[in-house]
Amino acid sequence: MTKSDFPDRLSLDPRSPFFDGDILQKGVRINFNGVEKVNVEEYSISEGWIRVAAGRSRDRFGNPMTVKLKGKVEPFFDDQPGERVEGGGGETGAPSAG
Repeated sequence: MTKSDFPDRLSLDPRSPFFDGDILQKGVRINFNGVEKVNVEEYSISEGWIRVAAGRSRDRFGNPMTVKLKGKVEPFFDDQPGERVEGGGGETGAPSAG
């Protein structure tokens, strides 16, 4: 699929107006500045940013605290949806610190 097949903005939060369950079922992955990120909560291609969880911190409603990072956003579909990379602090293939 091409980049135009992805929505400009997509969120994992079902309460967000940018949530699209059908696309998320296909297994969307994100390359951010050339590095695959697995902890992305929301992205915008045109504005060039992603929101990632800031550690294990939660807000008063129990939602993850997020940080906005700016850079080049490249979404793509996972070859095998449902299979996720464990560990690595948000970067595929990076060793887990621990």
